[in-house]
Amino acid sequence: MPSPIELPDIADAERTPLIEQLVALIETLAETTQRQAETIQQLRDEIAVLKGEKGKPTFKPSGMEDQSDPDKNKPGTGESTGKRAGSSKRSKTPDVPIHEECVIPPTEAPPPGSRFKGYRDVVVQDLKIEAHNTRYRLEVWQTPDGKWLCGERPATLQGGHFGPRLRAYLLYQHHHCHVTQPLLREQLLEWGIDLSVGQIDALLSGHNEPFFAEKDQLLEVGLEVSSFITVDDSGARHQGRNGYVTQIGNDFFAWFSSTERKSRINFLELLQAGEPVYGLNDEALTYWREQGLAQALRHALAASPILEIATTAAWEEHLKALGITKERHRRIATEGALLGGLLEKGLSRELVIVSDGAGQFAILLHALCWVHAEHLIHTLIPLNERQRLDQERVRDEIWTLYADLKAYQRAPDPAAVADLRARFEAIFSQKTAFATLNQTLKRLKTHQGELLLVLLRPDIPLHTNGSENDIRGYVKWRKISGGTRSDLGRRCRDTFASLKKTCRKLGISFWDYLNDRIGQVGDIQPLPEIVRERALPASGVP
Repeated sequence: MPSPIELPDIADAERTPLIEQLVALIETLAETTQRQAETIQQLRDEIAVLKGEKGKPTFKPSGMEDQSDPDKNKPGTGESTGKRAGSSKRSKTPDVPIHEECVIPPTEAPPPGSRFKGYRDVVVQDLKIEAHNTRYRLEVWQTPDGKWLCGERPATLQGGHFGPRLRAYLLYQHHHCHVTQPLLREQLLEWGIDLSVGQIDALLSGHNEPFFAEKDQLLEVGLEVSSFITVDDSGARHQGRNGYVTQIGNDFFAWFSSTERKSRINFLELLQAGEPVYGLNDEALTYWREQGLAQALRHALAASPILEIATTAAWEEHLKALGITKERHRRIATEGALLGGLLEKGLSRELVIVSDGAGQFAILLHALCWVHAEHLIHTLIPLNERQRLDQERVRDEIWTLYADLKAYQRAPDPAAVADLRARFEAIFSQKTAFATLNQTLKRLKTHQGELLLVLLRPDIPLHTNGSENDIRGYVKWRKISGGTRSDLGRRCRDTFASLKKTCRKLGISFWDYLNDRIGQVGDIQPLPEIVRERALPASGVP
C-alpha cells in the first residue's frame, strides 16, 4: 500500500479562498486514492485467505463506548483486566446436583485405635455421552369382533425413530454451536448412532412449525410492548444469489428475517409482522407529501373510496388502475401505504427506531447511533500533523459529549438540555484545517435531531451495539456454512437465530428451551409471553 500523502501546513494568512478550494480538492483526491488502495488491499487479503494465508488487520474500533462508560476500567471492578463479564473466580466445588457417590477409604488401612472423623468431599464434574436405544414393544390385540388394537409410541417421537433428546442435541449443535451437518454425522457415527445425511437434515428441518409460530409472534409482541427497537442488516446469500438479513430487537428480544432485497418497502413489510396491509389514511398522505410525491398523484390516492388493501397483488392492481406507473412514484406510494397500514395495525407512533444511519430505517421517530457517527470521523485520513491534531481534538470533544449524554440518559436533568444542545452545535459547526473533517461535521450536524433524540427520550440507547452483537452470530454462521439453499432452510436459520438470541436476552438456557419444546414438557412459558412480562414494566407502555 502506498504511503499516505503529506500536505504541508499553510499559514492562515496564506489561506485565500482559491487556496482553500485547491486544498479541499487535493484532500478529496488523496483520500480517494487512499480508499482505492485500501480496497485493493482488501481484495488481496481475500485472495490470501482463500490461499490459506492471513490478511492485514483493519481499523481498530474507536473505543468511544468503553471510554464513556464510568463503570469500566475502575480499580476493583474486575473490568480493567480485559476479562469478559461473569468470568470472575468461582468456588471450586460448585453447588451442583450429585448423581453418584463413591466412598474411598485411605490407601493405608487405619491402625487399631483410630477414630472415624467423617468425610472430606471432593466434587468432580464429568460428562456422560453414550447412545441410548429403546425398543418400544407395541402390544397388538384382536378383539372377538375382529378389531385390531395396538399400542402407540409416545407423542414426543412424532412418529419417527429418533428420540426428542437426540433431536434437541442436533438443533443445539447446529444452530447454537454452528456445527455443520457433515461434522454432526461424523460425531454421531463415532458414538454409535446410525443416521444418514438425509435423516439429519429431516431432524433439523422437520416438525418445526411450533418454532416458526413462536418466532413470528416474537416480533408482533416485541413491537407492541417496546418503546424502542434497534435495527441492523447484513448480507445473507440464498440459492447462490445475494440477499440480506434484517435484525430487529432490543434488550428483551431479537428477530431475524432474510429477504432478497433491502429497502424501506422491505423494512415496512417486516414491521407489519405478517401479511402486509396497505392503508390509505392521513399518515400515508403525510408521508407522500414529505417525500415529494406529485400533488395530482396524492389527490388520486386520497380520493379513492378504498381505505385499506390487504394483499400485495391487489395493491399493485390499485396503482395500475390509478395510472401510477413510474418506478419512483410507485415506490413512494407503496412506502406511504405500508406505513399507514402499519399504524392502522396498532404500532405506536412513539416507537423509536435506532439505526446506523441506513436510509431504509429512517421512519417514524428515528435516532442515530453515536458510535457509527463517530466512526465517520475516526476513519478519516489526515494528511499532515495539523490535520491529525484537529481530528484528535474533535474526537475527544465528541467522546466527552457522548459521555455526558450517557450520564443524562441514566439521570435525566432538564436543566442540562440547553447546555448539551449548545455543545453539540459548537462541535459540529466548527471549522478546522481539515476540509474533509469539516464536511463530515457539517453532514452530521444536519442529523442533530436524530443524534440528540435521547434528550427527549432518555429511555432509548445511544448506539446499536445490541443489534451489532446479535447479527454477529448470524454472520459467523454464514462464514462457516455459506448461504442457504432451500426456502425451508432459510426459514429455519432465521427462526432458531431469533429464538436463541431471545433466550439469551431473557436469561433462559437455549438447551433447556429446546428440550422443553421438543419433549412437550411445558415448564418454560412461550417466549412472547415472557417478553411481554419483562418489557412492559421497563418501557412504561400501557
